[in-house]
Formats: sequence, C-alpha cells, structure tokens
Amino acid sequence: MRELLHQSWKSRLAAVINATGDVIHIEDVEETLKGSRTKAAKLLSRWAAQGLLRRVGSGAYISVQLALHDSQQVIEDPWILVPALFNPAYIGGRTAAEHWDLTEQIFRDILIYTARPVRQKTFDVQGIVFSLKHIKPRRIFGTKTIWRSQSRILISDLHRTIIDMFDDPADGGGIQHVADCFSRYLQLKDCNPQLLIDYAEQLGNGAVFKRLGFLAEREAGNDNWIAAAKLGLTKGYAKLDPALDCPRLVTRWRLRVPEIWAEKERE
Repeated sequence: MRELLHQSWKSRLAAVINATGDVIHIEDVEETLKGSRTKAAKLLSRWAAQGLLRRVGSGAYISVQLALHDSQQVIEDPWILVPALFNPAYIGGRTAAEHWDLTEQIFRDILIYTARPVRQKTFDVQGIVFSLKHIKPRRIFGTKTIWRSQSRILISDLHRTIIDMFDDPADGGGIQHVADCFSRYLQLKDCNPQLLIDYAEQLGNGAVFKRLGFLAEREAGNDNWIAAAKLGLTKGYAKLDPALDCPRLVTRWRLRVPEIWAEKERE
C-alpha cells in the first residue's frame, strides 16, 4: 500500500473513497495510504481546495467528485453525516416523527440529540441545517439502528420520539403538533402505553407525565394512560408549552396551559 503515496491523485483519492465510504477522516487517509498524519491532513486540505472534497466538520470531509476511475460517490442523504459529526448522538424529535409517519409536516432542519459539547444550536453543512441539543450520555436510550449507505445511524424509536416531544414541545414543533403526533400514535398498532411510561420514568422529567396525562385525557378510552400518568406526577407546576403564555392552571395535572387549551377543556 505504500506505493499509493506515489500514484496519481485520482488513484489515491479513489482508494480512500473506496476504503472509507461516505465520510472521510484524517485517520482514514492515514491508514489507507500508509502515510503520516501530517501528510494525510495536507492531502485532504489540497483535495478540498481543488473542489474534490467538501469539509463538513473538524477533520471530516465528503466526496463531491462523481467519477474517479470505477468509483462513484455522491452524498444524497444528509443523515449519513450524523455519526461522523455528532456521535454519540441520535436523530429525534420532529425529525423522527416524520420518519415514523407520526406527521405529514416537513421540517427543514434535522434534529440531533448529542452527548458532544454543543457550542452552537444550529450547524449548517452545505445548506443542510442540523439543530443540536446536548444531552447526557445516560439519556441515549430507546433508539433504533438504521443503515444509510455505509453509515450506522441511531434514531429514537417510536415511543422515545413521543417522550422527547413531551419533554420539550419545541423539539416536536410546538405543543399543537406534539398533540397531533400523540393522537396519531394512539391509533397505531405499535402503540405501547407501558413502554411509554417506562421511558418517561427513565427520563426523569415530571413535566412529561403532566403533559402526557393532560393530552391523554382529551382522547377517548385512555383510562389506563391517565392512571399511569397520575402515578408519575411530581410536585410543582409545569407549562404545557414553555414557549407559550400559560395563564390557566389545571390543578389535577399541576399544569399551566394557554387560554385556548383551557377553553377546549371546558368544552
């Protein structure tokens, strides 16, 4: 493999792409071409300057060259960037709600829960917007593995998606959209009340039970949900949606709600 360092740039870049797949790191070039880290970094920088690669993060690049000998690589799915840029992480909230068909609404951004330090809430890669939310590693649970091209990606499962949106309605696009997703969830054959409660307990945010109980009460035939949510109630009051003015108090759920939601309750 050492002779690859002396071959043409096409041969070297093709070898790297074939060996690494979707996202290329300095370590990948170093290993594939059997050169030093310094030389690998210089090669990546040169290829990026020539327009052959695009830098998408610290030491991370994607290929934009469509024909390199017999290798063809094109980035069609931005999800493949998630492991390289944000791991340990998973896709969740409103983005996962789209994936699990809980909504027909399309959001421009991709919501990522990451245990990496977050210096900025949004990350733009070639016009692809990632919205980032920092979480502790212990809160990465209730996920499914999906494969996109050669990338292993975690996404919140159906039930964790609902719980994350109850945890912070902004993650679900606002409480009305969260309520719509929850209503859809209740109609699915995969709906699992016990697992939802288990996830809520593991997450440890009392506001989740208050929002869950309040919304479950508005749907017919959910007595078991309501009873389970009451068992998880904590002291103090929470807002149905922290982003909204919530002047009305629903004492049985220790929840403050917007006026319009209080009116719906009276109906």
